Amino acid sequence: MKVLLRTYGCRANQYDTEAVRQMLAAAGVEETRDAADADVAIFNSCTVTAAAEADLRGDIRRASRLRPGLRTIVMGCAPGVPSRDERISPLATLPSVHALIAGADLEGVASLLGLDSRKTMAHQTGARALLRIQDGCDEHCTFCATTLSRGANRSRAIPDIVDEAMALSALHPEIVLTGIHIGTYGRDIGSSLSTLVERLITDVPRVRFRLTSIEATEVDERLGELLTADASRLAPHLHAPLQSGSNSVLKRMGRHWYTAESYAAAVLRITGNTSPFALSADVITGFPGESESDHAATLAVINRLPFTSIHVFPYSPRPGTAAVRLGPAIDAATARRRARELRDAGGEKAHEYEQSRLGGSCDVVVTERGKGLSEDYLSVAVSESVQRRARFRGKLREMDGRLTAIPSET
Repeated sequence: MKVLLRTYGCRANQYDTEAVRQMLAAAGVEETRDAADADVAIFNSCTVTAAAEADLRGDIRRASRLRPGLRTIVMGCAPGVPSRDERISPLATLPSVHALIAGADLEGVASLLGLDSRKTMAHQTGARALLRIQDGCDEHCTFCATTLSRGANRSRAIPDIVDEAMALSALHPEIVLTGIHIGTYGRDIGSSLSTLVERLITDVPRVRFRLTSIEATEVDERLGELLTADASRLAPHLHAPLQSGSNSVLKRMGRHWYTAESYAAAVLRITGNTSPFALSADVITGFPGESESDHAATLAVINRLPFTSIHVFPYSPRPGTAAVRLGPAIDAATARRRARELRDAGGEKAHEYEQSRLGGSCDVVVTERGKGLSEDYLSVAVSESVQRRARFRGKLREMDGRLTAIPSET
């Protein structure tokens, strides 16, 4: 049996695909990158935007044309989103689709393939390893279908996470902690994200840990201290979704746990005067009812805070979410113009930060030949002679118009 794996969306999905990949390898099942050569295709889906689902459907159709008789399994978020006809998902009607598995049901995938699932991951294909610490989300943002498909917050036990991190640390110099809503880690098991991170730093030596997306107001005092204490162990990097700088839009989005003011206060408390420190955010533009003054408020927050990058997403209506009942989205031309203005503001911030780092020291993990990633999430050029998965201290220089890390003399 040969299996094709395709992944869409976030790092939590990427982790789940890595878990499937290791399960296949342990059973002696061959992975192929060519749909025409596959017996089974597993598509790990994303439902954040309509475009992501359109890509998924197109890829499924193309694979089925290339390989008559292909058996396709669709896992991830898309199978869990309610359809207009509750009796059958539109995905089930696509050619070659054999089964739908909502979320990260690895045991379900194993059962369909007649394999045993594995609990602990020892290695991954990426230079940096992903480690999912929880699944699900207890919030109900009006624009988000992920909660519908992933369910409530479910935290993994700390000993299991530590064991997996230890195994991954043998090959990977950086481990990225991921999940659907990692800021709520531990609430269901009497623990917290700061407790987990402190345990990982203590018990798993040498590697650098990094957090994925986390709400700024969910960073407690201890986690804030850890984020700025030792950049060689926990990357000084906060990706804190903003979504909007307008309180009225945040309210319509269902993001009740913060305002633009409390978000800014939390960010400034965490970052302080720490340098280097990477601060990034997601922003949605064109949400139903968003006015020019709402858009201006978002621009003001971006310009005020020490962002190093901004990810801008035009609003995408998702079936089953409350936002589709809030009225039509902003017209496409206006949404594109606002997105461009937000990206331009973010781009200026990113450029200013990169320039401020020139001549400074950096801690680089080599992600692929000639490329690396610093502790503060700067993509840097490195010598092609340095092996992938290597880690070194260096100095940042601008060479041939590229930000470059030069190894420090020892």
